[in-house]
Amino acid sequence: MSGNVHLLNDTLAGARAEGRAALIAYLPAGFPSVDGGIEAVKAAFEGGADVVEVGLPHSDPVLDGPVIQTADDIALRGGLKIKDVMRTVREAHEATGKPVLVMTYWNPIYIYGVERFTAELAEAGGAGCILPDLPVQESATWREHADKHGLATVFVVAPSSKDERLATITAAGSGFVYAASLMGVTGTRESVGSQAQDLVRRTKATTDLPVCVGLGVSDARQAAEVAAFADGVIVGSAFVKRMLDAEDEAAGLAGVRTLAAELAEGVRAGRQ
Repeated sequence: MSGNVHLLNDTLAGARAEGRAALIAYLPAGFPSVDGGIEAVKAAFEGGADVVEVGLPHSDPVLDGPVIQTADDIALRGGLKIKDVMRTVREAHEATGKPVLVMTYWNPIYIYGVERFTAELAEAGGAGCILPDLPVQESATWREHADKHGLATVFVVAPSSKDERLATITAAGSGFVYAASLMGVTGTRESVGSQAQDLVRRTKATTDLPVCVGLGVSDARQAAEVAAFADGVIVGSAFVKRMLDAEDEAAGLAGVRTLAAELAEGVRAGRQ
């Protein structure tokens, strides 16, 4: 069975045709429970997210700040397995018909087996993977299997990336390019930073892939700011915080849905 890279491509192209940036939400699998995590992904889509990244919780999350680390710890202590991540992808995609990716560090895939992981993700209806710590020069095996199974390979670029390095990364990627708006870990911030716009400009000079910005976007104002120059706006910690701060799961899901609706308005305002 082939994965849904084409659905991802069509979704991002559709947002561009509407004259707006896409809204991409991030939520970790298994948080607050496996069932609760599936409902959270559905809630993000219901609120207006175009794409959702499902995080595969990891014990050494080098890119993730304290909010996502807390959620990951809850998921791991709850006994989350990769099969639960695949179930999350499958049920969220089947319920919505929208593209769902997995964001994961390389070590869990390496231990699980690249062919097994890509085959199962495609079978679950996944659209691809975001791999923040897989060096491009070591990615050939992954990309071979991802391509075979119809999955996007999304690499992360940073403000520190030189132009030559950007060209190497974007030539190897598919789906979109994840542009980290600043140096550091995920989290909500008062300002997204001017580095993001320059990084998007430099990245776009090397590729026709959509360039989507993440790290630091937490509200509609910031989403509009980023949507003015990026093809997509990625929001993670703000969604997770809504779940963490809620008095119960139902309130958390309502918070996710509401935030997605606010951010969806923001990405539309950014191009007006």
